[in-house]
Amino acid sequence: MLTLLVTAFVLGLVFNATPGPVFAETVRRGVRGGFRSAIAVQFGSLVGDALWAVVGLVGVGLLLQLAWLRTPISVASVVYLSWLGWNAWQASRGELAMSVRHDETDHRHALRSGVLLSLTNPQNIAYWAALGSALGSVGVKAPTVSDNMVFFVGFMVSSTVWAFLVAAFVDRAFRRVGARWARLTYRACAIAFLMLALSMLRQLWVSRQQSTAVQSPKVIAAWP
Repeated sequence: MLTLLVTAFVLGLVFNATPGPVFAETVRRGVRGGFRSAIAVQFGSLVGDALWAVVGLVGVGLLLQLAWLRTPISVASVVYLSWLGWNAWQASRGELAMSVRHDETDHRHALRSGVLLSLTNPQNIAYWAALGSALGSVGVKAPTVSDNMVFFVGFMVSSTVWAFLVAAFVDRAFRRVGARWARLTYRACAIAFLMLALSMLRQLWVSRQQSTAVQSPKVIAAWP
């Protein structure tokens, strides 16, 4: 059990340390809102991560059979990332109030962004679909309910620790940043969102092309 717990913790760190939209949004929100806004994004992403974790642990095989889910999730992710990029760029052209004193509405928006970014991340499907091989590497060939619970706890503890570390880092790094650097940071985040959206769109296109290539021989073979 201890080996499984440590494995889950390490895999959680690897999963969360991968640069992506959640980190970019954490920086964007943290520039203006400080630690509370940054941690709100991270907590929001934990909600999505927990949901994907439950789905992955309850039915890893189901995820493998529902590859068609990647298309609508990828499309939703491209749309949302594009909107975040546009929003960040527009904000960089306006006045940025550099204060950590924001009302609860701003924190709710940050929390919602974290949830949506996590739920619309198609990489979650690939991550949890590969869980079977990860558990097999530590000797768990047929995971029980107890094994799944231990893995879930290890993964979520790791994700929570990472959330506090990232939020604290963003707060310390941008606490005294000026309006000029804030605008540059917003524009950098906007570019990052756009690049992530284009990358996801490219992956979606390649996936569709590969799917078409696989189906074509079947159609030819069925032709009399």
